[in-house]
Amino acid sequence: MNLRGCGTALVTPFKADGSINDDALRKLVNWQVESGIDFLVPCGTTGETPTLSHDEWLHVIDTTIEVVAGRVPIVAGATSNATNDAVNKAKEVATRPGVTAILTASPYYNKPTQEGQYRHFRAIAEAVDKPLILYNVPGRTSANLEPATLARLAEIPNIAGVKEASGNISQIAEVLNLVPESFLVFSGDDAVTLPVISLGGVGIISVASNEIPREMADMTRAALAGDWNKARTLHRKYFQLMQANFIESSPLPVKAVLAMMGKIEEIYRLPLLPMKRDTRAKLQRVAAEAGLIDKPASAHSEATEFFVYENWQAGPYKAVLHRSNCGQCNHGKGRPSGHDPAHANWHGPYSTLTEARHALQSMPNVLIRSECKCV
Repeated sequence: MNLRGCGTALVTPFKADGSINDDALRKLVNWQVESGIDFLVPCGTTGETPTLSHDEWLHVIDTTIEVVAGRVPIVAGATSNATNDAVNKAKEVATRPGVTAILTASPYYNKPTQEGQYRHFRAIAEAVDKPLILYNVPGRTSANLEPATLARLAEIPNIAGVKEASGNISQIAEVLNLVPESFLVFSGDDAVTLPVISLGGVGIISVASNEIPREMADMTRAALAGDWNKARTLHRKYFQLMQANFIESSPLPVKAVLAMMGKIEEIYRLPLLPMKRDTRAKLQRVAAEAGLIDKPASAHSEATEFFVYENWQAGPYKAVLHRSNCGQCNHGKGRPSGHDPAHANWHGPYSTLTEARHALQSMPNVLIRSECKCV
């Protein structure tokens, strides 16, 4: 299977009522293809797939196939922590003529042994005739797919590669030294795409390419072609964005940036919630520096944020309400400086003064409640 380069782990756009936003999904897929992405991965972790019903899962994959219309390969996500269910999902999606390969992750929550993972993936591979790309992401599954196990799995004809998101470069290097050269090793983390390629990897299954498909594809192709000057230049330019996509649980940051860009609405399904205000502000600055959105207004939005500082080092316990641009606080960020987490804490941000005052009054064990002059 000739699958190389940069593939986007697509987000799943939702409407305000929680349903799938077909129009936004179609536009996003088409923009990805027109931007020069090498392949697409619908219904991976970034697509909030655990929250999709069976019909919704198939709908996202079928819609992607329809819009792509054969222009790029599609690697469809099909994962379950029950082996029988994973086999059935893989068999179902394998019947789709537009699907090039199937991405399937290690069983989550069960914490299987290495032999358990081997038999799980072998059962899926033996049930379908489409190539499998395995997905090792122990930070989410609590089950690391070790190099020796992966080397055994690479001997199964239908298992074609792995998306390696362990975050362990030494482990990835060991994998690349154990598996055949024909076995495809993709980086699962944007920020380490270049070192993985330098070790023999064939590309990246990317989160950041949701936002910058052309740039991530260009960087990956440059590295694969040995043009390291171009690859490093692009990596340095967008490194902060790659990192920022994980300042909160993925796909919160990437969906927030896509919403800032006007590509989708920023809507998630529970148990995911919108990003915190302080991390959103950081993300907005990074997106602006990357040239994806206009630079945010100076401090207009911050003036409407409030924090409560609680100090219980010495009695009586005290809590003080501050405005985010308070000059008495830590560099105007609404958080008092020099406090020790062992005896103090800050709460917020709160978007309105009423909300902040309610939080202040509701704090248990606080004997003195006051407001800074900034309020």
